[in-house]
Formats: sequence, C-alpha cells, structure tokens
Amino acid sequence: MNCRGYLHQLSCCVFPRPTFRRIIRNESTEMVSGMPYIYALLNCLICLWYGMPLVSPGIILVATVNSVGAIFQLIYISVFVVYAEKPMKLKMMGLLISVFATFASIVFVSMRFLDSPSRQLFVGYLSVASLISMFASPLIIIKLVIKTRSVEYMPFSLSLATFLMSLAFFVYGMFKHDAFIYIPNGIGTGLGTLQLALYAYFNDASQEELKHPLIDP
Repeated sequence: MNCRGYLHQLSCCVFPRPTFRRIIRNESTEMVSGMPYIYALLNCLICLWYGMPLVSPGIILVATVNSVGAIFQLIYISVFVVYAEKPMKLKMMGLLISVFATFASIVFVSMRFLDSPSRQLFVGYLSVASLISMFASPLIIIKLVIKTRSVEYMPFSLSLATFLMSLAFFVYGMFKHDAFIYIPNGIGTGLGTLQLALYAYFNDASQEELKHPLIDP
C-alpha cells in the first residue's frame, strides 16, 4: 500500500472526532451508537494480528495501520463510556471485555495449535469476517438516516473516508494477490458507495425542504 492508502486508513480513525466533540460538549451520547466502534476495535486487532510476520510475512504495514486504528478506537470507546447512560455504559464495558477476550483466544489458538500456513488461513478467514462485520455496522446508522430522513448522525467525512480506505485496501489486496484483503474491502467499497449515495440523496432532500417557504394556514 502506498502512503495515500495509509492516510486513508488513518483518516477513517480520525474523522469521528466531530461526533465525539459533540458528545463531550453535550455530555451525552444522544442517538449515537457505540457498536461501530466496538466492531472497528475487534477488526483492527484481528487485522493487526493477520499483518504480523508470525502470521503473514511481507505485509507489516497492515499491522502498523491497524495498531494505530486500535488506539483511536479505544479512545473513542472510552469517551463513549464516560458519557453514556448507565445501561449503555455497562453494555459497552461488557462488549469491550469480550473483544479483548476474543482477541486473546484467537492469538492463543493460532500460536498453540496451528502451523504457519494453517495459522494464516485461520486468522485470514477471521479477518474477513471481522472486516465484513465492521463494514456492515454502519447499516445501523443507515437505518437511522432513512428513518429520520436526516444525515445528522452520518458525517460525510466518515462515509467518504470509509469508502476511500476500503478502495485503497481493495487495490492493495489485488496487488498482493491476497483474497483475505481484497474480498472484504471490495464489499466495504460497495457499502461505502451506498452511504455516500444516501448522504447525497437525503442531504439534497433536506436542502430542498429548506428552500420551500413557510405558508401559514
């Protein structure tokens, strides 16, 4: 992957900052879902492990990018937990513990019971599943956008960064002939395109509504 692809991955981690500035300012998570950040953390950890030389020699950049991503996701989840209501706070903490327990189990099984080729296949299939789950998690936000007919909770910058990151890793996976990279990121590119299309549609609809004058009955 070139520097552009690397920056796209980092931008996907950094762009949620406006959402979390709003959470901190209002001291409430409002209707923001914490699930995408849980999915993203698990995905980063599994992809980090997949990119390690012990699992897949020659793609250390994948591990580097996802280690940075994991740090950002931990920061976002921590902020979310601080300002969430008590039931959601407990749920998120339970999910966070589950993520680390799952990751520890994956590392243990892959190192204890599998040889090098089997280890790469095992972690590779898990990385595909986690990537698809991460890319599918915005469907929660998409449902909210359609229900409210508003893109308020689906920032354009995050949708664009997701699309660009997926596209960059899709191309990288094709270049490396690694199906565990290009297949899920191809799906992510499609989902990113859907998000951008919904953003364009509902944003234009909102602008049209603002143009209509108010008429008193």
